[in-house]
Amino acid sequence: MDSLKRHTDYGSQDFTEDTVLADPFDQFSAWLSDAEAEEVFEPNAMVLGTVDPDGRPSSRTVLLKGLSVEGFEFVTNYDSRKALALDAHPDVTALFPWYALKRQVIVYGSAQRLGAAESDAYWNRRPQGAQLASAASRQSQPVASRAELDAALADLETQYPEGAPVPRPENWGAYRIVPRVIEFWAGRSRRFHDRLVFTRSAGGSWDIIRLQP
Repeated sequence: MDSLKRHTDYGSQDFTEDTVLADPFDQFSAWLSDAEAEEVFEPNAMVLGTVDPDGRPSSRTVLLKGLSVEGFEFVTNYDSRKALALDAHPDVTALFPWYALKRQVIVYGSAQRLGAAESDAYWNRRPQGAQLASAASRQSQPVASRAELDAALADLETQYPEGAPVPRPENWGAYRIVPRVIEFWAGRSRRFHDRLVFTRSAGGSWDIIRLQP
């Protein structure tokens, strides 16, 4: 367990009220671009935290598929554990852990389903293989073996050969996280980190405060 005793210096790059962008979506986009430029693995991956219908917390990694001034968008199976949790408790967190850059962003907000048109648009952007895999999976449900999964996928591959359009399942679609708080965290030496938090006001503007590390 000696590896747990390691202490890495996080550097001294400034992240202050003078350097942060005034709009949190602009700041997020800038950091996401930095993560892409540094070839961070899956820079759009986020840890989505939810509360199950029975009140227990749950988390998993999903991919950010869309970003606008309205919020952060992702897709899923509506029968999955996460979707059932969102239906019961729409309040969520989404954490983007860019460890290689010594940065992270935490979004606090509420998730809402998007309409059929938005879900169709995301579905049509997916490679056919990903469409088939989504259609073949009863996400979060038990399965006897990998072979059973592979057989379900093979059946769909026969039904929809390469190039054939795959219809979007009715139980697959998009969500948008509408944020109320977005925290930007930047690592600093001696664990004296920078934490700048945007909070949406009643009028829709964003207020910035600094939290102690």
